[in-house]
Amino acid sequence: MAGEALNRRNSWEPSVFYSLGLETFCFAGHEISIRESLDTYGALIWPGAVTLCNYLEKEREQFNMLDKAVLEIGAGTGLLSIVASLMGAWVTATDLPEILNNLNFNLSRNTRGRCRYTPQVAQLTWGEDLARNFPSSIYNYDYILCADVVYHHDCLDDLLITMKHFCRPGTTLLWANKIRFQSDLRFIDKFKATFNTTLLAEIPEEEVRIYQATALQ
Repeated sequence: MAGEALNRRNSWEPSVFYSLGLETFCFAGHEISIRESLDTYGALIWPGAVTLCNYLEKEREQFNMLDKAVLEIGAGTGLLSIVASLMGAWVTATDLPEILNNLNFNLSRNTRGRCRYTPQVAQLTWGEDLARNFPSSIYNYDYILCADVVYHHDCLDDLLITMKHFCRPGTTLLWANKIRFQSDLRFIDKFKATFNTTLLAEIPEEEVRIYQATALQ
């Protein structure tokens, strides 16, 4: 079954099958098994993460992760961080405290013995104590990755503050999101006003957009 799925896969469709609550993907030449939970939004796989994984695999020459320092904001189940790690990046996956156990589990089971660098997990609450916990003199990244971090919640201003804190000159931010609500479009307007932005891809059947952003000079 997995072999047949691999043969059917095109540039926007991962190989996926379901088994005992696990979702299994094939990216970067590896099978990846993700444990989900219904306890919280952050423990589910959302379409933006799958789409951005596909994009990074397809455009790996343009966005070369090898030996790059990568931070994922709102890592959730860890799929995107796992794929970046398998592509050779030094990855720090961040999320809220209640997400970290499952995130750590998925990262460990899918990267141990497979990656140049062991991915790290860190607690990050958007907009809180950023200068103290992640001072710019120490924490610098080549890439910031975000997937489906914008939906119907009250933390969008804090998310934008967090993106801006980490996306400094020399950093590239890649953000993929399914467009669900009018509030998503309002956030995109603020996002475009905060960064130099490029719409890299739009996948109509998934209603997902992928943006690239860099710091305003």
